[in-house]
Amino acid sequence: MKIELKEISIRDVSNGYINNDEEGVVGYGEKLNIRPKYQREFIYKDKQRDSVIETIKKDFPLNVMYWVKNEDGTFEVLDGQQRTISFCEYIDGKFSLDNLYFHNLTDTEQEQILNYKLMVYFCEGDDKEKLDWFKIINIAGEKLADQELRNAIYTGTWLTDAKRHFSKSGCPAHSIASDYLKGSAIRQDYLETAISWISNGNIEQYMADNQHKPNANELWLYFQSVINWIKAVFPNYRKEMKGVSFGILYNEFKNKEFDAKKLEKEIIKLMQDEDVTKKSGIYEYVLTENEKYLNIRAFTDKQKREAYEKQKGICPKCKEHFELDEMEADHIKPWHEGGKTTEKNCQILCKQCNRTKSGK
Repeated sequence: MKIELKEISIRDVSNGYINNDEEGVVGYGEKLNIRPKYQREFIYKDKQRDSVIETIKKDFPLNVMYWVKNEDGTFEVLDGQQRTISFCEYIDGKFSLDNLYFHNLTDTEQEQILNYKLMVYFCEGDDKEKLDWFKIINIAGEKLADQELRNAIYTGTWLTDAKRHFSKSGCPAHSIASDYLKGSAIRQDYLETAISWISNGNIEQYMADNQHKPNANELWLYFQSVINWIKAVFPNYRKEMKGVSFGILYNEFKNKEFDAKKLEKEIIKLMQDEDVTKKSGIYEYVLTENEKYLNIRAFTDKQKREAYEKQKGICPKCKEHFELDEMEADHIKPWHEGGKTTEKNCQILCKQCNRTKSGK
């Protein structure tokens, strides 16, 4: 990759500044794409934003920025979006500092800001080189999430449409599914979840296959189907439903008939079971009947020691003697048959016997 360091004034960068959801964010005489498709929305808090302006007003140096030079002579911000938007928004009169807007400053103060020199590395290279640089320079500051990095690789018509549904504040996905999704739309958590569901975890492959499709209708229709299915199968909402991998359950069980009232009775019972330590796993358990989702309460070290001493270190299955650290606690009466995690229901088996029993 070719790299060249240049000084660019804030006057030049803020020239032609536009921040519009439809048009994007541009500056530098509309030749600079300040927020490329793979970049996140503006996430600086007021304090961070104000610090940028204070640094400039004191004529202190801002950290170096990186722009990518495109073949058509335009540029895109590789690193420095948040700082660039901060000073452009200030000059555009969108916020004040110490109760003074840019237009309230004296001519001398305004000129000092506009003449401030930014240190910008101009980078030229192919898409992979850009991404590699993006990962390297992203080590400091507000680190990108995995999905934000994927967006850098698979940018295109499909991604633009997908972000319309999943990646904006107040987007359609947030409107219909925020109760079920963890994370935030602007950090690409909603988009990552939806793609992970439809692809059964093969996010990169799905994005590569769909990169140049004209829209993300398939993903959006699928996502709506998952949410409608959740509401039909589990109509009584609980906060424990937030973050459950419902899309994966939908993929497996969408064609199976369930009695919602019967499932609700089972859920109520499990919610009250003190042995179930992961309540959110109840929704996966009632469909799959796999106890791993529940994190059944383990026997304490005290309970294990008491059972070991009662058995005199003898495994009741193979009748051999073992040291305590060679044995594992086991429910005499299995949990799914009503057995509780109590001293009376605890036995110590050698690791081999316990794993053989568990595998049955």
